[in-house]
Amino acid sequence: MTGSDGFRTAHSIGVFRADHLRVFSGANLGDGMAVAEDLMLDDIYRLSPVASLVPLSLVPRPQPPFRIGADSEVGTPGADLYLDCCVTLMSGAGTTTEALVLVETDSAGGIVDTFVLPLAPLSPRTDYALVGINPDIALQKFAQVACVSFTRGTHITMASGAQRRVEELQVGDKVLTRDDGPQTIRWIGHTTTRAIGAFAPILIKAGTLHNAGDLVVSPDHRLFIYQRTDRLGAGRPELLVKARHLINGDTVTRQSGGFVDYFQMLFDSHQIIYAEGIAAESMLVDTRTRAALPEEVSARLGSVLPGHRDTSHLSLEVHEALLRRPDAADLLRKSSGG
Repeated sequence: MTGSDGFRTAHSIGVFRADHLRVFSGANLGDGMAVAEDLMLDDIYRLSPVASLVPLSLVPRPQPPFRIGADSEVGTPGADLYLDCCVTLMSGAGTTTEALVLVETDSAGGIVDTFVLPLAPLSPRTDYALVGINPDIALQKFAQVACVSFTRGTHITMASGAQRRVEELQVGDKVLTRDDGPQTIRWIGHTTTRAIGAFAPILIKAGTLHNAGDLVVSPDHRLFIYQRTDRLGAGRPELLVKARHLINGDTVTRQSGGFVDYFQMLFDSHQIIYAEGIAAESMLVDTRTRAALPEEVSARLGSVLPGHRDTSHLSLEVHEALLRRPDAADLLRKSSGG
């Protein structure tokens, strides 16, 4: 795939193949997870002991559906990919887990393959009763995962150079951006969610990437790195790196448990701003994230949203394969320090 749908603009998610989550007891005995119209409430599902999350690469488009990326490990590159529904599964202990059902279709609209994106961990040793099927909130749930978010207490650099906590910012405030100087905040979003699975934030300890303080962001939040020396082997000095790709169990960790307050900032266009003294992206409105905007906000910001069609920043994103090493964060710190 090339051009605006090239693999560099793809978004990678970890999914299960639908046939690895099968009905163990119930009306659809033996069937894998399926589209909403074929599901039956109270069916009991079990995850196969050989199941593992596999990377599914999707490319946002101006309107649904998504497109499967050229570098995806599952699915057919270039095929349409729809978010069918959000299902709620309940364990015997009463704990509920949500998952999204994604469907690959052919040119005639027929179903080719089905995948399950868990929003919290699923265990192969647990029975799960299907207690909810909702086709209407799937895109909104996915948007909540895809949105880049700062957590309560994060210091943002204002146009004046002052540091202000993200929860203290207001629409109309001017923030310093890397490429366009002072820019006005058009919208601020705030959600509180359980810090589990896809929603558990990533902690980057102070100093890890030359950040002044601990930086806690959503898993897919991209950080901007300028390499003075290319120790990573990316072949270019400017990089965007997802926080979750830097986890090393020491200086970069996942913070699971309890609840987390997430804040999103929207400008006239996608921006690189400064959080805890290092460069990080603002919210980008596209197929993945637009559903996170309240309807009245989306309508009011109609003149702003076209500015988000420029995704040139995303060409700087580092492929996950280059970051599959325990010293990735250390290498980036040294690279950016000279």
